[in-house]
Amino acid sequence: MILDVKGLNVDYVSAKGAVRAVNDVSFQLRRGEILGVAGESGCGKSTLIMAIMRLLRPPAALTGGEVWLHPR
Repeated sequence: MILDVKGLNVDYVSAKGAVRAVNDVSFQLRRGEILGVAGESGCGKSTLIMAIMRLLRPPAALTGGEVWLHPR
Protein backbone atom coordinates (compact mmCIF):
# COMPACT_ATOMS: atom_id res chain seq x y z
CA MET A 1 0.00 0.00 0.00
CA ILE A 2 1.29 3.46 -0.92
CA LEU A 3 -1.36 5.78 0.52
CA ASP A 4 -3.88 5.12 3.29
CA VAL A 5 -6.49 7.78 4.12
CA LYS A 6 -8.88 7.12 7.02
CA GLY A 7 -11.81 9.29 8.13
CA LEU A 8 -10.42 12.57 6.78
CA ASN A 9 -12.34 15.72 7.76
CA VAL A 10 -11.54 19.30 6.77
CA ASP A 11 -13.41 22.39 7.95
CA TYR A 12 -13.26 26.03 6.86
CA VAL A 13 -13.48 28.16 10.00
CA SER A 14 -14.97 31.66 10.09
CA ALA A 15 -16.38 34.02 12.70
CA LYS A 16 -19.82 32.51 12.03
CA GLY A 17 -18.62 28.96 12.67
CA ALA A 18 -17.15 26.03 10.76
CA VAL A 19 -18.24 24.61 7.41
CA ARG A 20 -17.32 21.00 6.66
CA ALA A 21 -15.68 20.74 3.20
CA VAL A 22 -14.44 17.13 3.42
CA ASN A 23 -16.48 14.64 5.43
CA ASP A 24 -15.13 11.26 6.56
CA VAL A 25 -13.15 10.35 3.41
CA SER A 26 -11.38 6.98 3.48
CA PHE A 27 -9.52 5.07 0.76
CA GLN A 28 -6.39 3.05 0.10
CA LEU A 29 -4.12 3.38 -2.91
CA ARG A 30 -1.96 0.38 -3.71
CA ARG A 31 1.17 0.17 -5.81
CA GLY A 32 0.29 0.28 -9.52
CA GLU A 33 -3.17 1.80 -8.97
CA ILE A 34 -4.25 5.21 -10.27
CA LEU A 35 -6.61 7.48 -8.37
CA GLY A 36 -8.89 10.00 -10.06
CA VAL A 37 -10.89 12.57 -8.11
CA ALA A 38 -14.02 13.85 -9.84
CA GLY A 39 -16.97 15.93 -8.73
CA GLU A 40 -18.92 19.11 -9.14
CA SER A 41 -17.37 22.52 -8.68
CA GLY A 42 -17.04 23.38 -4.99
CA CYS A 43 -17.46 19.82 -3.71
CA GLY A 44 -14.06 19.66 -1.93
CA LYS A 45 -11.75 17.98 -4.47
CA SER A 46 -8.92 20.50 -4.13
CA THR A 47 -9.37 20.69 -0.36
CA LEU A 48 -9.09 16.89 -0.12
CA ILE A 49 -5.88 16.81 -2.16
CA MET A 50 -4.36 19.75 -0.26
CA ALA A 51 -5.14 18.00 3.04
CA ILE A 52 -3.51 14.76 1.86
CA MET A 53 -0.39 16.70 0.86
CA ARG A 54 -0.48 18.66 4.16
CA LEU A 55 -0.67 21.97 2.31
CA LEU A 56 -3.84 23.40 3.88
CA ARG A 57 -3.75 27.07 4.77
CA PRO A 58 -6.11 28.98 7.09
CA PRO A 59 -9.03 29.24 7.22
CA ALA A 60 -8.96 25.52 6.28
CA ALA A 61 -8.24 23.12 9.16
CA LEU A 62 -7.75 19.36 9.24
CA THR A 63 -10.21 18.37 11.96
CA GLY A 64 -10.04 14.59 11.90
CA GLY A 65 -8.67 11.48 10.32
CA GLU A 66 -5.30 10.10 9.33
CA VAL A 67 -3.12 10.14 6.22
CA TRP A 68 -0.35 7.56 5.94
CA LEU A 69 2.21 7.58 3.14
CA HIS A 70 4.22 4.39 2.64
CA PRO A 71 6.83 5.25 0.00
CA ARG A 72 8.41 1.78 -0.21
